[in-house]
Amino acid sequence: MSKAATDGDLKVFTGNAHPALAREICSVLGIELGEADVHRFADGESYFHILENIRGTDVFVIQPTCPPVDSNLMELLVMLDAFKRSSAARITAVLPYYGYARQDRKDKPRVPITAKLVADLLTAAGADRILAMDLHAPAIQGFFDIPVDHLFAAPVLIDQVARMNLKDLVIVSPDAGGVERARAYAKRLDASLAIIDKRRGEGNEPQVMHVIGEVEDRNALIVDDMVDTAGTLVGTVQALARKGTKSVYGCFSHAVLSGPAIERIRSMEMAQMVVTNSIPIDEAKAKSGRITVLSVAGLLGEAIQRIHTNSSVSSLFV
Repeated sequence: MSKAATDGDLKVFTGNAHPALAREICSVLGIELGEADVHRFADGESYFHILENIRGTDVFVIQPTCPPVDSNLMELLVMLDAFKRSSAARITAVLPYYGYARQDRKDKPRVPITAKLVADLLTAAGADRILAMDLHAPAIQGFFDIPVDHLFAAPVLIDQVARMNLKDLVIVSPDAGGVERARAYAKRLDASLAIIDKRRGEGNEPQVMHVIGEVEDRNALIVDDMVDTAGTLVGTVQALARKGTKSVYGCFSHAVLSGPAIERIRSMEMAQMVVTNSIPIDEAKAKSGRITVLSVAGLLGEAIQRIHTNSSVSSLFV
């Protein structure tokens, strides 16, 4: 890293994906949001113009690649290219949500590994390092040839769950892949652990087979990195209800909430869902779905400050 990257001013910019979060982060940092013109031409092309001098500065670009994923990703790439060509000393792409993360391997013949493709695009566009949060697969860090700081929303989410003071709590992983995450929550909350055995039925639709672990007469907290269409969540809640849980709660880092998700959440027997604002979520939808939205601006702001001063980011989770 160059000396200029350490000594240069800290600048934070944002695209159109989540400007509210960027403003929150700037408030935490005590700085003004960088001035830029970002819009689209009539044909849909992204346009970006930096309206201040950023030569020799330490630039952080806040842009979750959330829906519409392709538009937000392309906008981020255009922004990174502009900063590179404007002689920023260092450019960090801050992705509270990393789109295409679920396409992280070849699970069938003749398919792409799009999470790797996105990593290559971000690097080619000019990113010097990445700041991400709750990647769907931690191995995605290895897709980059530049430094990656991987944050976890767990401290924010666990504090909220602890304040809910749920008795007889059991942490539930909706599939075998999420056991490590669920175990970490269970340890911090002094709770037991259960796992959903999920198999694929006809048409590749998920079918919940049975619950591994004791959940009867307990308050269940389903923990996962994201909730998308809520199809798997519906099956998980139904399986827990059949096993006699007292109540069911949900805890997710990323509220993608595609398609019928809100309607499904409204209709299921779930007491409350806790998510973060890594992705913008409509307040009316959140309220109607009994969804509590927590801010990760403080967490991201602290990480940005530590990266800027070359301090430890991992110590945030000690």
